[in-house]
Amino acid sequence: MIALISLLIWIYLVLAHGRFWSSGPELAPAVAAADCPDVDVIVPARDEVQTIGPVIASLVAQDYAGRFRVTLVDDNSTDGTAAAAGSSPRLRILQGQPKPPGWSGKLWAMAQGVAASEAPVLLFTDADIVHDPRHLATLVARLDQPRVEMVSEMVHLNCASIAERALVPAFVYFFQMLYPFRQVNDPHSSVAAAAGGTVLVRREALERIGGIESIKGALIDDVTLAKSIKRVGPIYLGHSGLASSIRPYPHLGDLWRMISRTAFTQLRYSLTLLLLTLLGLTLVWLVPVWEILFGTGWSFGFAVAAFAIAAASYIPTLRRYRQLPAWSFALPLIALFYMAATLGSAISHWAGSGARWKDRAYGAE
Repeated sequence: MIALISLLIWIYLVLAHGRFWSSGPELAPAVAAADCPDVDVIVPARDEVQTIGPVIASLVAQDYAGRFRVTLVDDNSTDGTAAAAGSSPRLRILQGQPKPPGWSGKLWAMAQGVAASEAPVLLFTDADIVHDPRHLATLVARLDQPRVEMVSEMVHLNCASIAERALVPAFVYFFQMLYPFRQVNDPHSSVAAAAGGTVLVRREALERIGGIESIKGALIDDVTLAKSIKRVGPIYLGHSGLASSIRPYPHLGDLWRMISRTAFTQLRYSLTLLLLTLLGLTLVWLVPVWEILFGTGWSFGFAVAAFAIAAASYIPTLRRYRQLPAWSFALPLIALFYMAATLGSAISHWAGSGARWKDRAYGAE
């Protein structure tokens, strides 16, 4: 019976859960935008000396017919981030003010960039994302095809080390499973999400939700912003072929910290949600493997079918990241790693340390 439940869950996920497995959509590069509003590009950065140079260079070189300006908000870096950003007539560097209580560091930096900007369209992008020269024009063109209030893209993440090849495509796959892009892009669906590396938003929509201050304490800032914006209008989420993260995660420990930083936050610090999540993931990922190894008869058959569906659903994401389909057979082990990181996130929260990022601990707040 448990093996059958696992199979039925997978049949539902593949057939009726927004085609999350399809690893799409992706914007086609804009040839010529009909409307080219002014854009302010805001880059919050804290101790990003290793990546900020090529990031800023890619932004100031955007091939965009309208006026745009890049604002780097240096969030009290100690490693020379501002100096490494270089110089350009299109670049402005703001020295960030100390973070007030109750704010997440990134959102406080974003808010300062917004306050110093005037353009009707804002692009928030991380300090580790490099952009093709066509990217800004492509994002702006999507605002009106059809009209949406926000455009966000899951950029191509770094996938070079063994740890990255094992876990990064799965991160994208699990994100798609949690927030099916088709449902996000359906104005009649309540599902909302964004990928923080690239978020283009109309200033008017941002003002209607009360500005960045309305979500000031959010640690999962991209999804929180998307949920707020979708209440005032439709949003778009897709994959990017024109932007890539250059932040490396060479070791398993690096990815563990990235996952566990906000995993329990995603569950709203709820023990009930944590237990239900671990139970659900066990049914989906671990039960089929157990029954294949130890089951017989119908249980074995159901388990093989569930495992085959799960593995097949992962292949489009592996193709996007140019990884061998054989990685799909490791997905249960990868899922077990994510389950452990989620549990580790909860333990850190209960221990009082909570989320920690860029030498800031948010547990007490």
